Amino acid sequence: MHKVGIVCDSTCDLEPSWLAARDIVVVPLRVLFGDEAHLDWVEMQPAQFFERLAAAKQLPTTSQPSPADFAKAYARLAEQGCTGIVSIHLTAALSGTFESATLAAQDAPIHVEVVDTKTVSQALGLVIKCAMAVREAGGTFEEIVRAAQETSSAMRLFFILDTLDYLVKGGRAGKAQGLAASVLNIKPVLRFNAEGTIEPFKKLKGTRRALTELAAYVAEDARQVGRVRLSILHASNPGLAEELHDALVEAGADFELESIGLVGAVIGTYAGPSAVGLGYYPIG
Repeated sequence: MHKVGIVCDSTCDLEPSWLAARDIVVVPLRVLFGDEAHLDWVEMQPAQFFERLAAAKQLPTTSQPSPADFAKAYARLAEQGCTGIVSIHLTAALSGTFESATLAAQDAPIHVEVVDTKTVSQALGLVIKCAMAVREAGGTFEEIVRAAQETSSAMRLFFILDTLDYLVKGGRAGKAQGLAASVLNIKPVLRFNAEGTIEPFKKLKGTRRALTELAAYVAEDARQVGRVRLSILHASNPGLAEELHDALVEAGADFELESIGLVGAVIGTYAGPSAVGLGYYPIG
């Protein structure tokens, strides 16, 4: 039987130990406080990051893995007997990670299919988990690639920010750049579009109303497309994540909860503290 390797990057916000236990190789991005660089999820855990962020006088920056970082991962999997690799990554519209992976794939000793999921964080994690499930079921290389691509195309990702400052200063605001949120307690609700960039969804007064409106949207969407598989993400604020879960239940959303997970340092650099959101896709 052909052995298929799966590679991802750290912006999937899944624990490296969890990924390693399932034979998935993660290539981490870096977060930089001045000249001090840390590997996302490896040398900088979310709780540590948000503590540093609160005290930082200057906002951190991030950097993508190099093609050499991916080349090492691909070569190692080839040495372990893989005959093909599916490399699954965050949206190319907001990071050069996909490009680095693509460059490395051109010279890899075995065939590598690089997938631009056009999403990030726990939504990216859902795509990886879907590809993993197909591999575990004995799927072929082509079936694993197709699962990753189709899940990516069907994925929805929404998030509520406490402030737009981090996203704007980090240069990732996209179409949300001009979203006025200066009015007292206005909470921007954003989403990733089909191009993998960020756009405004709604701006609402107060976090509770934002949670309620987002939950109502998911409930209505699920009535149209059928039951959805869903992961909730939060920036070191489990209370908000639980509130969003409760709002989904109260709204009558037809969903299967995959996980409630943290936002890591790289995504947290742009989302900022107290961000909360969800990614989901239809399953029937």
